Amino acid sequence: MSPELCFSTAIELARRIRAREVSVTEVVQAHLAQIERVNPKVNAIVTLTAERALAEAREKDGALARGVAAGPLFGLPVAHKDLVPTRGIRTTYGSRIYRDHVPDQDALLVERLRAAGAITFGKTNTPEFGAGSQTFNEVFGRTLNPYDLTKTCGGSSGGAAVALACGMVLIADGSDTGGSLRNPASFCNVVGLRGAVGRVPPWPTDAPWGTLHVPGPMARTVADLALMLSVMAGPDRRSPIAIAEPGDRFRGDLGRDFKGVRIAWSRDLGGLPVDRRVTKVLDGQRATFETLGCHVEDGEPDFTDARHVFQVQRALSFSARYGPLLAEHRHQMKDTVIWNTEEGLRLTAREIGEAEVQRARLYHRVREFMERHEFLLIPAAQVPPFDVSQPYVTEINGTRLPTYIDWMRVCSDITVTGLPALSVPAGFTDDGLPVALQIVARSRLRASDRMPSAPAPSRRLSRSERSPATHRPATRRARPGRWPSPEASDHPRVSRMPGLLFSVSRMRRPVSVAAVCRRSAACATRRALVPMSVSARWVASKVSARPRW
Repeated sequence: MSPELCFSTAIELARRIRAREVSVTEVVQAHLAQIERVNPKVNAIVTLTAERALAEAREKDGALARGVAAGPLFGLPVAHKDLVPTRGIRTTYGSRIYRDHVPDQDALLVERLRAAGAITFGKTNTPEFGAGSQTFNEVFGRTLNPYDLTKTCGGSSGGAAVALACGMVLIADGSDTGGSLRNPASFCNVVGLRGAVGRVPPWPTDAPWGTLHVPGPMARTVADLALMLSVMAGPDRRSPIAIAEPGDRFRGDLGRDFKGVRIAWSRDLGGLPVDRRVTKVLDGQRATFETLGCHVEDGEPDFTDARHVFQVQRALSFSARYGPLLAEHRHQMKDTVIWNTEEGLRLTAREIGEAEVQRARLYHRVREFMERHEFLLIPAAQVPPFDVSQPYVTEINGTRLPTYIDWMRVCSDITVTGLPALSVPAGFTDDGLPVALQIVARSRLRASDRMPSAPAPSRRLSRSERSPATHRPATRRARPGRWPSPEASDHPRVSRMPGLLFSVSRMRRPVSVAAVCRRSAACATRRALVPMSVSARWVASKVSARPRW
């Protein structure tokens, strides 16, 4: 089976399947072969349903032959985060307590992906109960970063990000409370979207009115992300917070003219410690948006009390979900989960009420700021990928961090605003580690917001520009700091670009992000549809070159 199938875009491969240029069985076999080659080195997929996937592929080929193939994701491999219930497939939540747990129902997002024709390959690794942005647990161990096997892939959707980067699946789901879609996307050079609250309805859940935890899509390009979002999004009676618009709107044109769009650029979201290597990479991207015609100015909303609000609401959530487990299973729970749960159990009614009032004030400060700026551009992570043996970051630029989640404040502060945010690749550090930009959008469409057509790309990328340096002939040396660890794959021509800041991050000769952005699109797409708007728009469809991992 050709490994090339594994690094196609989801949109292109779906087209080829429908045109019967390639069979679903061939697609599934190619991805299973890639998993067999690469997964032992990175530990991304922790429960594999190979026989089930092959059987389903044969059924779909039969349906295709009869002319009854249906669904925008027909025949495409997908993997589900190991926090997501999957009927008949082991779901451990990364916890020894649930090591052998097999749910008897699917999550809503799993129902929708299957109904759209996707084929489930199994489960991707996550930290215990998704706690922390470092993917390791005592059931399956650590998941490694494909760009440097000594570094973390981030989390908590770390297994999903690595599976995408390594060509094991075309699309993957994840979830985000304090950055769990955005952080691993940044660390693994893929695209992750935390949409508006209710855009992808959460079910099942014991907290259906909750606004911190958001399911969402991950992919190697924004166009693929938009395709996946079109299936995952939409109302459902089981979710009281579901947004009413149907998801299929995200399958439309992603283009837009950005001339005159007002953007706020913040290097540190008002004084957060940000690793200098991250700042260096992102500073080089500011001109990209000016080239697109955007009016870029320094600034950010007043995020006073954002940390406190997040800490209180997260602790409250932990106490509700994991408090009952403490008495019987404390010895099987990791220290950070115990700490966060006990923090919640100690909260008083006054503290919870005060946090709600603070969040209301924060919301209106941010809302007023975003009335003057369509987008807020900030780092997607405050540090590059760090040593995989380190549970979490304790210090940045000499600033000590008091808890295991403080190193992700650039994401968690955004969480409590309720705004949609997209993590897109922005480049690499001098030692070759991925860095991403976080694009934050308004939460709802304004009457004056429109999406004009985008101009055509200036030129088509040459084949040499699209091929990863690590797999070019030996006579052509790879530029340092541009490609994932060669040990992570033996794929002869691994393509590694997912997303927006395509040029900058990946090209041997950068065509620059401007090229990407011009044609791009919003997965967050159309303002009218996703409050995430432009965010994704930039990144999207212009990425005609294959994603490079």
